[in-house]
Amino acid sequence: MSGQARQAAMVTGLIAGFTMVLGGTIANVAIPDVMGAFGVGQDTAQFMATGYIATMTASQLLAAWFIAQFGRRLSFSMILLVFIGSGLMCTFAQSIEMLIGGRIVQGFCAGVIQPLVMTTIISLYPAEQRGRAIGLYVGMLGLAVGFGPVVGGVTIDALGWRWIFMISLPFVGIALLLGTLFIPEEQGPRDKKPFDWWGYGLLCVALLGLMSAIANGHREGWSSDIVVTYWFVGVGGTVLFIWSQHSRANRLLDFSLFTDPRFAAAIALAMVFGLGNFAIAYALPVFGQLVLNLTPSAAGLLLLPAGIASSIATIMAGRMADRVSPLALIFFGISLFLIGLFALSGGDANTPILHLFVYAVLCRLGHSFMGPSITATAMRALPPDAINRASGTINFFRQMGGAFGINVLVAAVEMRTSMHNHALGVTQHDANRSTGEFLAAARELLAPSGLPDALANQMALKFLQQSVAAQSDALAWRDGFVLLAAVFIFALLPAWLLSRAQRARAY
Repeated sequence: MSGQARQAAMVTGLIAGFTMVLGGTIANVAIPDVMGAFGVGQDTAQFMATGYIATMTASQLLAAWFIAQFGRRLSFSMILLVFIGSGLMCTFAQSIEMLIGGRIVQGFCAGVIQPLVMTTIISLYPAEQRGRAIGLYVGMLGLAVGFGPVVGGVTIDALGWRWIFMISLPFVGIALLLGTLFIPEEQGPRDKKPFDWWGYGLLCVALLGLMSAIANGHREGWSSDIVVTYWFVGVGGTVLFIWSQHSRANRLLDFSLFTDPRFAAAIALAMVFGLGNFAIAYALPVFGQLVLNLTPSAAGLLLLPAGIASSIATIMAGRMADRVSPLALIFFGISLFLIGLFALSGGDANTPILHLFVYAVLCRLGHSFMGPSITATAMRALPPDAINRASGTINFFRQMGGAFGINVLVAAVEMRTSMHNHALGVTQHDANRSTGEFLAAARELLAPSGLPDALANQMALKFLQQSVAAQSDALAWRDGFVLLAAVFIFALLPAWLLSRAQRARAY
């Protein structure tokens, strides 16, 4: 392949990968608008994000099958066409179910495209040039994480929330056109091994059941028949999936890798990494709108400096992982993320935007130092012939951690919002001097309007109710950030076990 053809294929892959990640993060900033448009709570609207990530996670296991069956170029084109169709489905959705369905299909497409592009890049460059090419690709994905909320916010303010699903489609169309010309085909015959559709179906059922149980537990009741059914389906599907992987030759995930304690600890850290990465990308734009009353475009900007800093730091961390102990970088990354989270847990409606920029940068820098180091440490724990299987396994669990991270965070925030709303509400009575002063001040503000006393009292009570709701949202999100911090504190345990296993191996 000529140098120009290689560059054209690389640019095509970068455009496709960038738009897939952009399509995932661009919708986070639209959560409040979607809640209002369809009259649903955050526990339902968040499936715009978790549905996308969950199917993206599962469908990554399908990339190799698509390439074997249809070839790299045709697979690339088909998946991008489906992405365009599902984007139009989201744009014109007449119900929340239709919107979530479109997002699930988009996530499926993103999951197939990302490993397909990665294998394409690996095939384009010789071994001595692959590191730089992969670094460029990963850096572009990091930029997409930062730019997604910004693009989404500006689009919502200018055109409305439905247009966020259209904004990336022209770029997908460009990638589709370029892909038909420049995506190279594999050399030699394709290895058409049978795909484990039974295992894949069980995996999808397990993910759907567990996420539905977590999302509906607070609203329906954790012991309700529907939630218990979700738990049964989710746990049962998980057990059957693990059992199927032990009994099939063409398995999706090789659980025998977990017999090495270093690899098992690295997988635990990868899940925590994914959880924090996706949870922060979801939380900050929503927090900015619900608590700070920012516009969508302003809320989207919260992650832009963090995305740029993360892209630069990821490249640096990748180079440092070869010279500095990866475990040291992991501990350093966890520490940075914890500092950022504890700072966020003190945020409220009066927190300066500049402070949120700094907190977000700290969190993203923490992830940048963790990511390459976790992968490097896991790879060193295994023999060379297991590296390909291990790479897919690490990426799968990282993405799954992200899907469940958003799911659990939203469920926790919803529960804490209800708790704080009740706790604050019961204190608002006539005997409470602060309540009386608030209502009197509200009536005084309304006095120039000439409203009748009865109507003025109703308006004052409504202001009080809105104030309680806003305070409840702020306290709940602070609790959510504390929960994320607790998860990362517990992540110190597998990091310590990993370091201990490394030292034992050295002796």
